Amino acid sequence: MAKNTFDNNEVEITGRVNNALTFSHEVYGEGFYSFMLEVPRLSDVADNIPIMVSERLLKDFTLQAGDEMEVQGQFRSYNNYSDKGNKLILTVFARDIKFLDENKKVKNPNYIYLNGYICKSPIYRTTPFGREICDVLLAVNRAYNKSDYIPCIAWGRNARYCGTLEVGANIKIWGRIQSRAYQKRISEEDTVNKIAYEVSISKMEVANKDEEDEDEKDLIYGYEDENEEG
Repeated sequence: MAKNTFDNNEVEITGRVNNALTFSHEVYGEGFYSFMLEVPRLSDVADNIPIMVSERLLKDFTLQAGDEMEVQGQFRSYNNYSDKGNKLILTVFARDIKFLDENKKVKNPNYIYLNGYICKSPIYRTTPFGREICDVLLAVNRAYNKSDYIPCIAWGRNARYCGTLEVGANIKIWGRIQSRAYQKRISEEDTVNKIAYEVSISKMEVANKDEEDEDEKDLIYGYEDENEEG
């Protein structure tokens, strides 16, 4: 398994703040705020990604809608318990945040790396147009014996291979965080609009099971696929 829980979950995203800061919660006297960051894709659409940031990182500047920001952190999951049941909340937990330098050229505005373990049997399927997709739920270790549960989606030959993996397999993935709008039916007549967040895998590697305790020096499989949706 990954030895350093700060190295097995890395996010670097750049985009435009599209709403005002909202107070989220307080832990041991430290306040945390949330906002949405609009991150461009290669296509005309953009991903709207939720960000959680400590008040300590906001003390030197005022964050406003329209600001161009760089955020580094981790993609984390939280359980939100209510009378309607348990809901998995996904957000980027910021470790560093700063204004985007106008002269800086950003090659990849949406980057994520995860090293974790498959914790649910992958679901492989094909679309009506013949496109291969596989849904993977990845458990990524965090400090203090916690884990983040991150939904991921693989495409093409990555999808085919993911479909053969078993629960407990240790994989490394590279890709981007994407937001996806969908409708959920709540009755025969009514639907509600929802947004799902997941990691779109562009590259993956599977660690050799016998060598996980040797800092995963060797890899037995590696694929790189581009998500056709951009």
